[in-house]
Amino acid sequence: MAKKTFEQAMKQLERIVQDLESGDMPLEKAIKTFEEGIQLSKFCSEKLDETEKRITILLQDAEGKPSEAPFPACDDDAISENEN
Repeated sequence: MAKKTFEQAMKQLERIVQDLESGDMPLEKAIKTFEEGIQLSKFCSEKLDETEKRITILLQDAEGKPSEAPFPACDDDAISENEN
């Protein structure tokens, strides 16, 4: 089975939220769906933490100290092109 990506997990989590908000689910199924959502939420949180650590490492200065800099702004057109 292919490894789940952050984006796939987020889409699945969004569907779970919509399903739970609809209120049309039997209690037992709602509980199982909620548990699945919690697992996906943890997965996404871990991926974001890993990414933050990688970015911090990439931004270390010559002495190994993290240097903080604002993330370069990009225009909406560049984002749209990358999503397609």
